[in-house]
Amino acid sequence: MNDILEYFKIEKEIYELIGNEEEELNHIFKVIDENAFKNMAKVLKAFNEEKISEADFEGTTGYGYNDIGRDKIEKVFAKVLGGEDALVRSQFISGSHALTVCLFALLRPNDLLLSITGLPYDTLHEVIGIKENASSLKSFKINYEQIDLIDDDFDYDKIRKILMEKKVKVIEIQRSKGYSTRKSLTIDKLAKVIKMIKEIDKDVIIMVDNCYCEFVEELSPLEVGADIIVGSLIKNLGGGMAPNGGYIIGRKDLVSLASERLTLPGEGKEVGPTLGMNKQILMGLYHAPHVVASSLKVAILTSKVLEKMGYNVEPKYNDKRADIVQNIIFGNSKDLIEYCRGIQKASAIDANAVPEPTDMPGYPDQVIMASGSFVQGSTSEISCDGPLREPFIAYQQGSLTYEQGRLAVMIAVSHLKNKL
Repeated sequence: MNDILEYFKIEKEIYELIGNEEEELNHIFKVIDENAFKNMAKVLKAFNEEKISEADFEGTTGYGYNDIGRDKIEKVFAKVLGGEDALVRSQFISGSHALTVCLFALLRPNDLLLSITGLPYDTLHEVIGIKENASSLKSFKINYEQIDLIDDDFDYDKIRKILMEKKVKVIEIQRSKGYSTRKSLTIDKLAKVIKMIKEIDKDVIIMVDNCYCEFVEELSPLEVGADIIVGSLIKNLGGGMAPNGGYIIGRKDLVSLASERLTLPGEGKEVGPTLGMNKQILMGLYHAPHVVASSLKVAILTSKVLEKMGYNVEPKYNDKRADIVQNIIFGNSKDLIEYCRGIQKASAIDANAVPEPTDMPGYPDQVIMASGSFVQGSTSEISCDGPLREPFIAYQQGSLTYEQGRLAVMIAVSHLKNKL
């Protein structure tokens, strides 16, 4: 063991600290493992019901007509997440792209889009028109309003008031915190607000940004009344195997609208080549319950250790979790940068790279990003990033295996400690 500690420059006291803290986490890890077991059963049941076979791994080119494997994949995803239909495609370049396709599919001029989780993620600001862009929803005369959360929960009174006074076409709920300081939203909170919304207006479309949240809990938002959910395959459901892609799952009529926005009216889901990716997408979903469990364990370990070192963290190690993201509030740019550099050193790919804060498309502040991953930008793999703005929060996500994530925390903490 000493040679490993020496090679990775892990301080012995850090190694022993993490070992001691782990012993107190076994009871939490057992709950995570049981949830992973239940989600694995869902996945296996869907695979078996759809009779997935080796022949389904074959892909199509060109127009993508008659892609049997693609059609089965979408049926499997719909069953696992509780939807009537699904659009699961490599043509989605990111979760933000899938959300954009969904919003443009559902909204028409003079419609009202209402966010009930405050300001959406940075990359959607130009999509909506919060930041001016000639291609935004706003430029198509689509209206937007938002209601902020109160104490990390929905503002039920304001939601009720707007629904009683105005005709809202789509309500958008972003479950994960994004680059904010609020808590992510658990399924029980979603269930409560969705029930209230539908009692007031049964026709309003409830769209949930489900990124980072899949398989963290046993239920999907669709199983508590949401109409449509959206996410990325280089996050939880891709299991570290899918090289890109995203999904839109939910009501059949809404998925159909989204498919005709992604491709073209009249063709929708019937076109779109898979280019040999069927096997990777299926393997990703198959591995996803285990990958999410590993990510959660690493996040909990990180929370406990960094709090022990005197940093503020969110969630706390024993809090109920809704996503795989762990916030570490450093309070200064130096510690944020050095911790991210420590995570990069612990990566399998590009471990020798030194992350620097830089401008990134869609973000108003410079961002430092550590992501030495097999898939560029994958948050299922161990990664850590954050905008260079107060209060200087690192957003750590993922780990395909708990063992590598555990090692990454040791390396990052030792690196940070040596740079202070």
